[in-house]
Amino acid sequence: MGKRLSWTALAGLATAAFAGGPLQAAPPESLPAEQLDFQAWGDERPADARCRGRYVMPGYRLPPPEPGKVASESTSAHYGEDGETLLRGEVVLRRDTAQLETPEVRVPPSRERAYAEGPMALRDQGLLVRGSAAELSLVNDAASIDEAHYVVHDQRLRGDAERLARLEDGRYRLSSASFTTCDPGDNLWRLVGGDVVLDRESGFGTARHARLEVKDVPVFYWPWVRFPIDDRRHTGFLWPTVGFSSDSLDYAQPFYWNIAPDQDATITPRWISDSGLLLGGQYRYLFPSAAGQVEGAWLGSDDAGSSDNPNDPPRRFEGEERWYLDYRHAGTLDPRTRYRLRYGAASDGRYFDDFGSDFAEQNTSAMPRLAQIDYRGDTWRLDARAQGFQKLDDPLLEQDKPFYRLPSLSASARWRQESGFYQQWRSNYSYFWRDVEESEIPQVREAAIGSRLHLSPALGWRFDTSWGHLEPRLEWLGTAYELDYGNRDVGDRDTSLTRSVPVTSVDAGLVFERELDLGGRGYRQTLEPRANYAYVPARDQSDFPDFDTSERAFSWGQLWSPHRFSGSDRVGDLNRLSLGVASRLLEDDSGRQRLSLGLGQALYFEDRTIDMAGNPDELPANGADRYRATRDRSPLVANADWQVTERWRTRWQWLYDDDRERTERTGVDLQYRSPQGHALNLGYHWELEGFDPSLDRGDDDFRDYDREEYDVSFAWQAGRSLDLIGRLLYDNTNDRSLEQLAGVQWNDCCYGVQLVWREWIDDNDTGAVTDDFTDRGIFLRFVFKGLGGVGREADSYFEEAIPGYRSTAF
Repeated sequence: MGKRLSWTALAGLATAAFAGGPLQAAPPESLPAEQLDFQAWGDERPADARCRGRYVMPGYRLPPPEPGKVASESTSAHYGEDGETLLRGEVVLRRDTAQLETPEVRVPPSRERAYAEGPMALRDQGLLVRGSAAELSLVNDAASIDEAHYVVHDQRLRGDAERLARLEDGRYRLSSASFTTCDPGDNLWRLVGGDVVLDRESGFGTARHARLEVKDVPVFYWPWVRFPIDDRRHTGFLWPTVGFSSDSLDYAQPFYWNIAPDQDATITPRWISDSGLLLGGQYRYLFPSAAGQVEGAWLGSDDAGSSDNPNDPPRRFEGEERWYLDYRHAGTLDPRTRYRLRYGAASDGRYFDDFGSDFAEQNTSAMPRLAQIDYRGDTWRLDARAQGFQKLDDPLLEQDKPFYRLPSLSASARWRQESGFYQQWRSNYSYFWRDVEESEIPQVREAAIGSRLHLSPALGWRFDTSWGHLEPRLEWLGTAYELDYGNRDVGDRDTSLTRSVPVTSVDAGLVFERELDLGGRGYRQTLEPRANYAYVPARDQSDFPDFDTSERAFSWGQLWSPHRFSGSDRVGDLNRLSLGVASRLLEDDSGRQRLSLGLGQALYFEDRTIDMAGNPDELPANGADRYRATRDRSPLVANADWQVTERWRTRWQWLYDDDRERTERTGVDLQYRSPQGHALNLGYHWELEGFDPSLDRGDDDFRDYDREEYDVSFAWQAGRSLDLIGRLLYDNTNDRSLEQLAGVQWNDCCYGVQLVWREWIDDNDTGAVTDDFTDRGIFLRFVFKGLGGVGREADSYFEEAIPGYRSTAF
């Protein structure tokens, strides 16, 4: 949880135009690189080096003296009658870790101080200070240097000051001083202060009447500022973030509070010109056996609440309180027992659409709520939880409100014998509840709440060897409900329901291998035929509720599974034989897979009468659903995964209806990755309307057209410091761009700039194209290394939009 602090200010931010006399501090001109221990990279320059070179402290010229003593070396020495000592020539003095190099040193008779005439250099544990003259203590670490030029090697800090004083407590005090992390000769930015104190022990500095200069132009002013000089965290103001749109200004000023080594907090007042003052905060902690955070934001009264969504009424949230809260905690009670807590809530379903989040990438579709404890033993696994979520749809229909599990108790175990037999136990008890108006629920069954007990013991035997496998398996699914319909009139509908279904399956496969030579390289090729038979009888489930179940879309994995539904409210009938063959190409030396191919199809011996309606005596009325239930064979499923070279990889999947001679779903992706950080992604995806049976026509994700999309994205390191990114997601069916993105990142030694332009389609939480609208934005972030950043974060857009992009640390 180490949050790097940018420059921190204890007073407000103002432009340099308000500055008066105190801002006239003028540090001396900087020294050339060769006088600052700077060594330019040669042929040994690291590939990821952003700077032109590095700071290297030379070795000490004198061996360490005895503790408390001073060692000296000079070309000549003169001792006066009054006891004064004068050293001339190449004078070197060393006390403990401090070493002084100068042409002339005068030591008074008291032997407590020394006066050096420059040009002189003082070194001490990764610190170099050069100056025109110096006064040094010979009994402690105090020193004072005129026209100072300093370098802190490890932190790449350098600067200049009219006067630099090392105090007895080890701190450094500078007058009319500057500070930067840019390479010598590059003053893109620097901080200039009239009175600067550096505390290496605590890791921060302070400055009075400080101004930030960019290319010698003042851009910010602080009456008093505190800043880090290493990677430790410090309390204070973070850099503000600023956002602009065509009709509003969004300004946020975070304040970071370093409470303790294992705790911190960020408080962020945020002014949005068309909404008002939004106050956000985040508290984080990291203890030995637990960690967590709580964050949120609150807007007392939305001044306008206007939205970019043309389907929203104007000023719809005016005068309303808007907020969100998100608490997360996870810990361990012992090595086998863990627990988690989560609570999220928002004032309305459009909060994150309008305001986003200042602290993390939030899931804008739901706010989870969870209290869970689980135990993982050698045989048994136990889980107890209370779980639910707030669905962030606006408006949210009564039938779309999610169920809570209050509670959900699970127990599972597995036993295995050397003979190949195994036994498995899975069980779950859940009470499902949701707060709805029963009268507004269109179907009686959907108004039910209540408890469900689900048991699924299994017995099987698996023979597994290098040349094949055989696994017969019998599973029993037993489910019991106690339902409550509230005040809804349900007639003679039974509220106590039970269901018992046996699930039988046999899975078998063979593995043939041969040695193969391709292009002078040795490979091992496999041929793996496989067959799977599954039988599940039909059971009447027409009165059963739908708490957590959906029908699965067909895929390669479904060829080998007897379960047509996720969840436990439906058990789909099945009498099916799946046949398939796969082939893999393996490198002999490493066993690494270079190519895999698969082809399979399922043969149905009976219609599938059970759908979400659950009635075994009625086939679905919808044409597409009816065809899916009555077809005698599944689509042909073909897939390929080919690692073409170390940099190129392609994946392909194809589901083809050989009866109607049409493609139901296909997709091909080509990826390029290079060690230099380049990434290229080319994708094509097609899906037949209604292919996914888990989606109803009223669902947000349902598309009432054949979806055909092209997806092109890239990230390219055009130079050592320059990254370019771009993405185009194109909906060919509707002849429109779903997302366009272009960005550039410049990451130099002392500064970085990210600029991203993005235009995208917002689906307005519906599946209808007519409800979609276009949104767009420009996101800018610039960072002064060692100083901090300004602007909305652009990193997330880079990493989410471009698979394979590796963000360069700023």
